[in-house]
Amino acid sequence: MLARITCVFALAILPATSALADACAGHYESSGVPLVTGITYKTWMVFPSINSNVAFDKVSQAVLAEGFVDVNVEKKLGTLTAQQETSGSGRPQTLRVVVRKNGKGSRVDAVFIVQPGQVAPGVGKNLCRIVNSVGE
Repeated sequence: MLARITCVFALAILPATSALADACAGHYESSGVPLVTGITYKTWMVFPSINSNVAFDKVSQAVLAEGFVDVNVEKKLGTLTAQQETSGSGRPQTLRVVVRKNGKGSRVDAVFIVQPGQVAPGVGKNLCRIVNSVGE
């Protein structure tokens, strides 16, 4: 009986996790010309039942887990800024996350900026992993 309950619970979680990923991907957009101008990648999600303080803590942990450095946290403002340098050029890429109250829940906006001449393949999936950490 316990095995059946666990299996049903696990199956119930999968659609919710998939729905979060789909919603985040649906909000994803980028602007700029690859290798010519800087590129801004962004996405957002609303979590109607998650307090903004809890959301901010979860996002902060997710950013640290992704290996960003120079993380600057302003919890009172709901902002987090971090740097990443993966190209070997010495020119950092910037992540900005803003968590704000939205009704009884919270809204999380994430922006990743790369400088001219840089590209960031797969950044949409990575931004959604950070944003979706709030719902996990």
